[in-house]
Amino acid sequence: MKKLFTTGLLLLVLVSAFAKGPRNQYVRIKTSFGVCIIRLYNETPKHRDNFIKLVKKGFYNGTLFHRVIQNFMIQGGDPDSKDSLKAKPGAELGNGDVGYTVPAEFRDSLFHKRGVLAAARDDNPAKASSGCQFYIVEGKRFTDGKLDTLEQTKLKGRKIPAWQREYYKTVGGVPHLDQNYTVYGEVVTGIDMVDRIAAVKKDANDRPLADVAMTIELLSKKECRQLDEILGR
Repeated sequence: MKKLFTTGLLLLVLVSAFAKGPRNQYVRIKTSFGVCIIRLYNETPKHRDNFIKLVKKGFYNGTLFHRVIQNFMIQGGDPDSKDSLKAKPGAELGNGDVGYTVPAEFRDSLFHKRGVLAAARDDNPAKASSGCQFYIVEGKRFTDGKLDTLEQTKLKGRKIPAWQREYYKTVGGVPHLDQNYTVYGEVVTGIDMVDRIAAVKKDANDRPLADVAMTIELLSKKECRQLDEILGR
């Protein structure tokens, strides 16, 4: 009887844990240049939830990566980019929005390393994010000397933590954007898609000459649980 009770209790605990759902939400971005999967950060709940809301609506499907700069980032999510009139070849994109912004959610632990998802924004004192536009960092590697220079210039004296320096020196990123634009996710697989898009031919506005359209979908709870286990999250 005791053995049966213990087994039943263990089963109840496992079922309860499973019912709570995955610890993280992941999204899949598909383009003609490949697919990547992004984990959304729980540390930035406003940005995470807003992104999930838009993805559920299918908002991003058919939008373009309209601004790409190699060794820097690829930007997308402008609703104007799926308007055949506003997005005619050669037209400058990047001014479309959803009519609201998202308050900045800066975290010392979240920084612009290669592969992160971050929110684009206009120039506003509160550094509030665009309600829809985002970018994914391709970045480049830095030396200690270049990081020192950035601290004294663009970072206005702010010191880059030692452990983040190691990322910027070995993995790469764009450190001068830290604490200026909200980082709210990261690529966990498929970073090569970002590299391919960043390398395409573009016009004077950094828009790809051949449109790079995307679709974004939420991964199922089962897929998210599996990724949590694989990644140890």
